[in-house]
Amino acid sequence: MEKLKPLSDFFIAIDKDPRISITHIGLYAALLQYWSEHGFENPVHVFSYEIMKIAKISTKTTYHKIIKDLSSYGYIRYEPSYKRNKGSKVHFSEKCPYE
Repeated sequence: MEKLKPLSDFFIAIDKDPRISITHIGLYAALLQYWSEHGFENPVHVFSYEIMKIAKISTKTTYHKIIKDLSSYGYIRYEPSYKRNKGSKVHFSEKCPYE
């Protein structure tokens, strides 16, 4: 059950955060799924097209807006690579930074 803690913490935090939409929730869940599939490496290197497929997000504009929101709100730390052949870094915190 410890593997579900980041998702549980996220849902506790968003209960009090009116900025979070269903798209934010979907992207965060997709990032957690991707992180899990890659052995919980921290940071995990992600490519937008892979995460967009999991999250069912169809435009890069939406993806970039939402991932930047999640980062600026403190739910993740996002470091874009700006290179097509190198994934961006997404950091998940060991503790809940948004309590």
